[in-house]
Order: sequence, then structure tokens, then C-alpha cells
Amino acid sequence: MASTIVVGVDVGGPRKGFHAVALLDGDYHDKTATLKAAELEEWCLKLDARVIGIDAPCRWSTTGRARPAERALSTEGIFCFATPSKDTAETKDFYRWMRAGAELFRLIEQNYPLFDGNVVTMEEKACFETFPQAVACALAGKIVSAKHKRTDRLELLRQAGMKTVALTNIDTIDAALCALTAYHFLDGAIETYGDAATGFIVIPRTRKNKAFSLLPR
Repeated sequence: MASTIVVGVDVGGPRKGFHAVALLDGDYHDKTATLKAAELEEWCLKLDARVIGIDAPCRWSTTGRARPAERALSTEGIFCFATPSKDTAETKDFYRWMRAGAELFRLIEQNYPLFDGNVVTMEEKACFETFPQAVACALAGKIVSAKHKRTDRLELLRQAGMKTVALTNIDTIDAALCALTAYHFLDGAIETYGDAATGFIVIPRTRKNKAFSLLPR
């Protein structure tokens, strides 16, 4: 099989911006950081990335309450912020990072269709939403605390066979977890939470989390 590049993106607010990590055949390849969503999109296109995993909501809540994906994760003991409606997000500074993520998805989806739950062929490009804390739990095969997330997540990436020297902060570590999920996505080795209307959250399926008690959703 030809070499394949995938990308993971950690999304922050206006001051932090976007941090992205690219993997080549499952190992570290490159990284970038930018305040502009358009620059990140250009970087992904220049790399000819196949799949992009993004740590931000891909769709707004349609009810004003937590989306199905977020509720499903919470039943398994994984907390994540509830995504608000678009109207609420536009009025509060706390949600600036979600607005940045929405802008990135808007741009990325022009060339990378959002995963809708259907099988993606080897020739197709795609993007999807993921969540580093849930990815870490999947890789560990258990609920892991976020108190020591920098060291714990770095170790999980090492155990997955990734070179981690260039992952110098939590933003690049989380981006690498998103990229690793994109690598699993290529083989269909994923678990999905949510629905097409409000967005799926995607995490890796591993031998460890097959034993992880995944509740019905």
C-alpha cells in the first residue's frame, strides 16, 4: 500500500490557535501551529493528507443541550464539554475555541467530507471530530485521569509506536492523539459515538478497549 499521511488538530481560542501533527504510515512526520484556519487547511492540502481528525465540535447542538455523542461518552465515564447551540456559542467568549473549530471544519469540509457514519473507501478523503481524553482512555483500555495528561498521553503514544521527541507540549500531544485516531480510521478500526445530524465523535478501536466495557449507545 502507498504511504499515507493523516493529520490531527488541536483547536484553541484566538491566542492559542491551531496545533497540528501529521503522521506518515502511523509515525510522526511533521507538525505546525497557526492562528489561521485557512493556513492550516493549506498545510493539510500541501501534505496531501488522507484523513483529518479534529478536537472540536463538528456540529452545533440542535437542542441547546449536550449532543448525543457527548451524552454517550458521559455514560462511559468520559466527561467533555457540552456543545451549545450556534446562537449561544456566538454570544459567549468561553466558546471562542468552538467557533474556531467550526470555522476550521467549514474550510476543511470543502476537500475532506465530514464522516457521516458510512464506510469510507481507501480512495476517499475525510475529516471527523475526535476527543483526546476519550482517545487516551481507548488506548489505555480504561478510564484514565486527566490530572497527569501530559505524561500519561505521551506514554500512550510511545506504546503505540510513535516517535514523540517533537511533541513538546500538550497541544502537540493532543494533536498527535487525534492523528493516531485518523490512522486507525484508515482501517476502519474505530468506535463512533453520536449521529450524523449532530456529529460523530470517533475514537480508536484497539484490543484493549474491546475489553473496555463499552455500554450500549
